[in-house]
Amino acid sequence: MQTYPSKLLEQAVNELSKLPGIGRKTALRMALHLLKRNPAEVEALGTSVIKMRNEINYCKACRNISDQELCAICASPKRDHSFICVVEDIRDVMAIENTGQFSGVYHVLGGIISPMDGIGPQDLHIDDLIERLKIGIITEVILALPTTIEGDTTNFYLFRKLNEFQIKLTTIARGVSIGDELEHTDEVTLGRSILNRTPYESGLTRK
Repeated sequence: MQTYPSKLLEQAVNELSKLPGIGRKTALRMALHLLKRNPAEVEALGTSVIKMRNEINYCKACRNISDQELCAICASPKRDHSFICVVEDIRDVMAIENTGQFSGVYHVLGGIISPMDGIGPQDLHIDDLIERLKIGIITEVILALPTTIEGDTTNFYLFRKLNEFQIKLTTIARGVSIGDELEHTDEVTLGRSILNRTPYESGLTRK
């Protein structure tokens, strides 16, 4: 059991170790590093994190993070608002945007269906997506979810829910390896997967 010369240091380590991928040893190194920094720098760090947590918005259209009611993508007249790319989370929006190959808009589900983790369709922003389709300007929905069992399950659920709409439903090409997360796929491969997307029904017939 690690002992600390200061309760304040121990509290800082406890909080830092709650971050993903940060163990207690790493948290201790981070805390000791912050102790050596100029107090103004540490205060700026703390203020920026608190400000982000309290003031950041979620786009009312696509659920991407934003400083305004609408994110820059949804608000841009240069984007093609007739086709939507459906992704698991905000990191996927960033990954696809980095390819420079997609000119439409997005819809962030906020997760994927995973019964093992207690996540069902009701926990995702699927109803919001359906409301967007009811407006009638959408001609294509691209399913850009992870190529995992959970991602495929979510794809199939969305296929059944969206099939009633007169839209083209496609999925990213399998240039993304089975089991891969989009955020870990290189930009060239991900960009090609977007450009070479295929009708979702074609994937069903091959399975």
